[in-house]
Amino acid sequence: MIEKAQLENAEETLELGRELGRSLPVNTTILLFGDLGAGKTTLVQGLGEGLGIRDPIVSPTFTLINEYLEGRLPLYHLDLYRLEPEDVLGITPEIYWEGIEVTPGITAIEWPQRLPYKPPTYLEIYLEFSGDRARQIRLNSVG
Repeated sequence: MIEKAQLENAEETLELGRELGRSLPVNTTILLFGDLGAGKTTLVQGLGEGLGIRDPIVSPTFTLINEYLEGRLPLYHLDLYRLEPEDVLGITPEIYWEGIEVTPGITAIEWPQRLPYKPPTYLEIYLEFSGDRARQIRLNSVG
């Protein structure tokens, strides 16, 4: 099932993230696609707010993985922008989406096209520019 919507500004992107954070079940993996500046991290910030996370959500571009453990569910935020698929193997992303060695929660992955493999089920979110501040968003549930 693919759903499309228009997000007119960053606040609408945050609100979509908040709604997802309030409603997604444990062990949900979100694969976030979009160009630089398309709103992937903004959506994850809203997701964190919806989960009740009080810490600031920042892009893990250099740290690769940020873990936020104090919300309704833990949030694991991965950014694979600087990695090649073979490098991703070293961070073992499956421990997050399978809940192995970590408390099961929500896993949000930016630049998932660098994953050498994907989880069995996930939510794809595509963010594309459609104006100065607006974004076109597509959601697709897989598995």
